[in-house]
Order: sequence, then C-alpha cells, then structure tokens
Amino acid sequence: MIQSLSTRLATKIKDTVPEHPSSVAVLSYGISFLINTFSIILGTLLVAQLTDHVGGAIMAMAGFAVLRQISGGIHLKSGLLCIATSICLMTLISMTSLSSVWTTILTLAAAGLALAYAPSRIEKQSKIPKSLYPACKAASVIFILANLTFNEPVLAMAFFVQALTLIRLKGGEES
Repeated sequence: MIQSLSTRLATKIKDTVPEHPSSVAVLSYGISFLINTFSIILGTLLVAQLTDHVGGAIMAMAGFAVLRQISGGIHLKSGLLCIATSICLMTLISMTSLSSVWTTILTLAAAGLALAYAPSRIEKQSKIPKSLYPACKAASVIFILANLTFNEPVLAMAFFVQALTLIRLKGGEES
C-alpha cells in the first residue's frame, strides 16, 4: 500500500519534472521513507495524547531514532508492519516506569549490546563508510551511557529495545 502510493507520487513528480535527476525508484524510496516516518510520529503522538504520555512518547521516539541512525538494526519487510510495530513499541516505551536500579541495569545492558553488535545492518541503509563503523559503535555506546547521568527510564527502555534490534539471530542473516 505505502509502496504503491509512493510509486504513484514519484511517477507524478517525474512526469511533472522529467528533467529531475532522480529516478522514479529513488523518488519512490524517499517518499516511502517520509510516509513511514510521519505515520509513525503522528500515530504515536495521537495514541500518546489519548494515554497522556506525550512527553514520554517524544523522548522514546527521539532516543530510539538517534540511536538507530548510528547503530543500525533490523528492518521489517513491510512498511505497514514497520509503522504498526513502531507505534506500538513507542507507545509502550512511553509508559515505562522503572526504579533507578532497573533504569541503570537496562542502560548498561543496552550499552553492552551496542558494544557487541553495533553497527548492524547499515550497509544498505547508510552512506557511512565501513572505516567509520568503529566510530559508530563508540558513539552508540557513549550515547546510551549518557543516560546514566539522566537516569531516565523511558530512554533506558528505548535504548534497550533498539539495542535488541542489533542482534543477528543464527539463520536470520540475509544472503
């Protein structure tokens, strides 16, 4: 559904501006990315408004998104599945209430996972050269460990969930 919409929009753009240097495929990919991103943000904020967790939702989305950009992670095959899963996860994370001890434990666990697995699956998703992958790993760990200063349960949970997406299960690798 999202792919067909983005392809139709990209085709209309290309028909309107045929000299545009980007192909329909490139435009479609960008439009699909924007539709996914805005759907997740708007959907999460709508649910957060209903559950009275807007601040937590914004914090969860921001922390998760920044960490994801530097650490990578699994990508779901369907745009709709990605949107639905992300809205559910961000909503649940926004409602996180943890003790100081559990916040620290989750933060350290997330840092350990990032140290072990980051960056993961960014080869086709990013233009970051492989020579900078160690810097991505270091930035991921430092970003996560900054939460030891804030001791924020929502960030601890967002970081932990994002760090779980870095793990490649045996047999789950793409060829």
